[in-house]
Amino acid sequence: MPTNMSLFSVNAILILSTDDRSRILTKYYSAPHAPSGSTANHPGANPYPSVKEQKAFEKGLLEKTNKQTSDVILYDGRVVVFKMEGDVMLYVVGGGDENEIMLFGVVLALRDALAILLKNSTDKRTLVENYDLVSLAIDEIIDDGIILETDPVIIASRVTKPPTQDITSVKNIDLSEQGLLNAWEFGKLKLAERMRQL
Repeated sequence: MPTNMSLFSVNAILILSTDDRSRILTKYYSAPHAPSGSTANHPGANPYPSVKEQKAFEKGLLEKTNKQTSDVILYDGRVVVFKMEGDVMLYVVGGGDENEIMLFGVVLALRDALAILLKNSTDKRTLVENYDLVSLAIDEIIDDGIILETDPVIIASRVTKPPTQDITSVKNIDLSEQGLLNAWEFGKLKLAERMRQL
């Protein structure tokens, strides 16, 4: 019996609102390379290819996990780990034979990275206002269903790190009172030179 030697482990990552049962951010993944000789239903295939199927899955998942006290369930043949943060639910969905501890590490990394990035204000409004940071954090954790990083501090630093080429030019600017006066005088001289040339 051949074993699955793929790094692909996450079928979906979902952030859903518990108040109005709306989608905040959902990403479904398919394995980048299908096993040779496989059909459309191979183990890494996206089981919910259409938005209608995805929304039906998410609705059933919210109903199933709304009153749960555990953090791991088996739903629709998939291992689902989740955490509730404020008025949102964070889900990580893996295959039926996936390691629950590894998936739980991903949902904890997402929760903790969002807490760092959003200053412990993980609610629907804050997530929507900072959608770019949330999306980048998820992209730092998972790429095409492959887990890349689970350390929330590293994830948050990669999301908020400024470009390195801009740092050197900012260090050379003198923002003291004298530096600003020098910049003003330099600007006046250049403007006067331009006016004389015309």
